[in-house]
Amino acid sequence: MLVHRRHCILALATVPLWARAHHGWSSFDAERPIYLAGTVRKVRWQNPHAELELELPADLTVPGDLAQRAIPAQTAPVDGKALLAKSVVPRRRDRLWQVELAPLTRMQAWQIAEIKPGAAVSLVGFTLREEKGDAVLRAEYLFIDGKAYALRSGPA
Repeated sequence: MLVHRRHCILALATVPLWARAHHGWSSFDAERPIYLAGTVRKVRWQNPHAELELELPADLTVPGDLAQRAIPAQTAPVDGKALLAKSVVPRRRDRLWQVELAPLTRMQAWQIAEIKPGAAVSLVGFTLREEKGDAVLRAEYLFIDGKAYALRSGPA
C-alpha cells in the first residue's frame, strides 16, 4: 500500500500544475467578474476545454473603456454589459494565471484560431471564491486581436 501511494504521489507530481487546476464551475464566484490581461506563456488546445497560462503585467488595471466594448450575442442569457461594468482586477498578486476557456467545439463555433504562446489577450471571467487556492480564471469573455468572444455558449 505504501509503495502504491508513493507511485500515485509521484505520478501526480509529474503532471504540470496548470493541468491539475481544473475545478467545477460551482467553485467560481460569479458575482465578482475579474479582468485579466497579459501575454500567453503556455497553451493547452484540447478538450475538455482549452487552457492558457497567462503572465500578467505588474501594473494591471481595468481599461477605462471595458464597459463600452462591443460584445457578441450568444445563446446563453448573459448580461455581458453588466459583467464588463462590474469587472475588477484580482486582489491576489500572482503574475501567472491559469485560464480555462471553452470546449474546442465552442471555440470553433466562434471561429477562434488556436492561440499561440506570445499572444496578447485580455479576459473577463471568474476566480475561485474568495480567490482561494490556485490562480485560476474561468473565462467568460475573451478579447484578442481587436475582437471579443463570448465563451459561455455558442453564437446567437
